[in-house]
Amino acid sequence: METIHIYHTNDIHSHLENWPRIGQFLARRRVDHHEKGDEVFLFDIGDFIDRWHPFTEATFGQGNIELLNTSQYTAVTIGNNEGVNLPYEDLDLLYNKARFDVLVANLYQKDNHYPSWVKPYQIYQTIEGTRVGVIGLTAYFEHLYELLGWRLTEPIAELKKWLQPLKEQADIIILLSHLGLQTDEQIAREFPEIDVILGAHTHHVLEDGKLVGNTLLGAAGKFGYFVGCITLNLDEQKAITRKDAILFDSKELPIVKNEQKQIDAFLKKGKELLNQKVTTLRKSLVNDPFQETEFSLLLCSALREWCSADCAMINAGLLLGSLSGDVTDYDLLTICPHPINPCVIELSGKELAEVIMQTKDNSLTHKQIKGLGFRGKVLGIFVFDRISFQENRIFVNGIELDGERRYTLALPDMFTFGHFFKEVFQDKEKKYFLPEFMRDLLKWKLQM
Repeated sequence: METIHIYHTNDIHSHLENWPRIGQFLARRRVDHHEKGDEVFLFDIGDFIDRWHPFTEATFGQGNIELLNTSQYTAVTIGNNEGVNLPYEDLDLLYNKARFDVLVANLYQKDNHYPSWVKPYQIYQTIEGTRVGVIGLTAYFEHLYELLGWRLTEPIAELKKWLQPLKEQADIIILLSHLGLQTDEQIAREFPEIDVILGAHTHHVLEDGKLVGNTLLGAAGKFGYFVGCITLNLDEQKAITRKDAILFDSKELPIVKNEQKQIDAFLKKGKELLNQKVTTLRKSLVNDPFQETEFSLLLCSALREWCSADCAMINAGLLLGSLSGDVTDYDLLTICPHPINPCVIELSGKELAEVIMQTKDNSLTHKQIKGLGFRGKVLGIFVFDRISFQENRIFVNGIELDGERRYTLALPDMFTFGHFFKEVFQDKEKKYFLPEFMRDLLKWKLQM
């Protein structure tokens, strides 16, 4: 009999407040298993970094990579927070000092070669000689990767390409999937030769795993709330005789000595590195998510100008605080932590009027938003640039809206992902501006 323990994390999103306990737990488990002669693997399934955290923002994620090194991860795959929230050069440098493998079978350079830091799969051999084949796939945001200078291929097609060599070279096949639960279930049904799928992206929690056919799915939610473990028992012919999955609640893990000091140190280091002055304000910029302010109008005008659009709109809830006096990069991150990019959509005057009408729905103002890159709490009111109102009439740049004319509207990309204005936007071409976030536009405007 051989026992293999596979620990996995996913979608940590730089929630390093849970990392001291996770790191200590993984270190102790590794020692315990090795003392018993069992094999241990450790994988992260992507979105380990998130640029809302000062430590991550200041180091462009490289500080996070050192945490994975310290915990002796075997391999990782990337999520969209690594893939499309870093400029090309920063992603290309992210894993320079990694002491683990980066497995992303569907990420290529524009010349159709893998980056130097990427492998499609890797074969690991246990103490008993069992060959464990591990392949990674990331979410198919093809257009966004292309805008940043990468080439992303369709993940299922890429999986089909590599399964045959995996089957020839490995006794066990594991997929690191930053694709979401629905896709993981589809893969398990279509490719029963995959023994284990470790999932991410949709932040799903599988407390005891989930068997789909003979494939065991594991997933550990988000933010480091859980650490997952898959245990495989094998017979002398290296056939799996049993598969078990369990999640460990981070809150119930042993307390770490000086735990809060470690957590605070991440924030302190990030703040120190981001303490670079952007500008000095003569007049405070005050934010209110429920009222139009000089501050929200400033950000909205920056968006329109950056995108060279006819008009623009934002939600005031994008700004999480006010600015005064000396403004630093840390201040801008604090009040605008979202990995949200500018976007432009071309609409007819009739369609633009429909969008504007929908923004007047009072139920949206206090709507709490999770995901879509939004790191605030409530949506807030909508604020416009070069759109004005007089009685029941709409004006764009001082001229009454023409229902037949075409207009370009700049807006945060979060409104283009199918959760807002779906009927108007669903068939429209979207022009995304990457890699700039909204806070980059704010910085640009403040320094003008």
